[in-house]
Amino acid sequence: MKKKMKEKVKVLTTVQLIVLFYLIAVAISVMLLSIPAVHKEGIDLSFLDILFTAVSAISVTGLTVIPIADSFNEYGIAILVLAFQFGGVGIMTMGTFLWLVTKRKIGLKERQLIMADQNQTGLSGLVNLMRQIIIIIISIEIIGILVLGFHFMSYYSTWQEAFYHSTFASISATTNAGFDITGSSMMPFKDDYFVQSVIMLQVILGAIGFPVLVEIRAFCAHRGKRAYQFSLYTKLTTSIFFILVIFGFLSTLLLEFNHFFKDKAWHEMFFYSLFQSVTTKSSGLSTMDIHEFSTPTLLIISILMFIGASPSSVGGGIRTTTIALNILFLYNFAKRNRTVKVFKRELHEEDILKSLVVTMMGFILCFTSLFILTITEPFSIMELIVEVCSAFGTTGLSLGITPELSAVGKCVLMVLMFIGRIGIMTFIFLLSKEERKVKYRYPKERVIIG
Repeated sequence: MKKKMKEKVKVLTTVQLIVLFYLIAVAISVMLLSIPAVHKEGIDLSFLDILFTAVSAISVTGLTVIPIADSFNEYGIAILVLAFQFGGVGIMTMGTFLWLVTKRKIGLKERQLIMADQNQTGLSGLVNLMRQIIIIIISIEIIGILVLGFHFMSYYSTWQEAFYHSTFASISATTNAGFDITGSSMMPFKDDYFVQSVIMLQVILGAIGFPVLVEIRAFCAHRGKRAYQFSLYTKLTTSIFFILVIFGFLSTLLLEFNHFFKDKAWHEMFFYSLFQSVTTKSSGLSTMDIHEFSTPTLLIISILMFIGASPSSVGGGIRTTTIALNILFLYNFAKRNRTVKVFKRELHEEDILKSLVVTMMGFILCFTSLFILTITEPFSIMELIVEVCSAFGTTGLSLGITPELSAVGKCVLMVLMFIGRIGIMTFIFLLSKEERKVKYRYPKERVIIG
């Protein structure tokens, strides 16, 4: 029996194995969250609600159909924290950490799995990359726990309660999970700009991309010794990441200036706009009820959630570099340039093609999901657009309709959240075999376009 299982596993492609590991993580989370001992007294949860919560946690989305703080006790909350820690950092990153701790040899197959999970293009240096990612992410979380913990002592009666909340908030922000145990996201801290600043910094560090953090760490280590050369990935993803943050900030500020911000002070407008822009990257935490935003602002938020975070990060969506390559390609095509250049580098045609495929597939998935939800759900199109983009971008922002969705609606969102976490390219290659060389080609012929 075991031999047959091993043979079946060997038949699976690298991509299929990655998806299988994430499905196993969801199954384990469901089993653990189904234990009555992790529920609060008198709480009886349906299988579908537990499954939705588990998928949301592993995909670090934050959409919930049940009130987390009122449904789970400390043990249940701990299970959720572990779930979005594994889901956010990546199954293979955490697996590498366990392999290193147990001193297990990391072979070629394991390195291929790591490469697929982290969207890397080569096998060299992967184990060292995973080691650095673990160190950096855990360091960010611990610093956040300590900083927020001491600050929260002014909010809670005991230091234990303060650090309990700071631990959850720090890990939730760093992994961009979007879950909260306050019952109202970050609204209790809408006037506490220190807490907001710490949370925003953690969200950015989690969403900007692990390789960027590794390179920043290397830059700090080399500072004063010799000039450090950042990779094209870091330059491109950092640029587009902050361009999108500024775009979201200015759009919210301008569109809501005579609406939600009409009676607000300048500092309130600044932090509401900035926090909302940062949180659309993938975190889903909010300092306000986004119901109060106008329709144009909600559309901008939906677009930003659709784009999501950077590749090889804790976030979902089509990813920031994808939209960057789309824009660069369109600009160069309009200027009749045959190649795409940026930061004194020429981009591979395959990467440009991949970016167009990812964008198109993301649009098809979201449109199809939206179409299904308009049939099965009684809500407005704007409410459904926000819900679909939030699930696909693994963000977690909602207009409050998630608990009221039908079983079909919840299943649609679960599929979107899962695909958003594993990535579009992984989803596309899920049903295909490993790449094989073509033995023959047909004659080429032109077709009329446009």
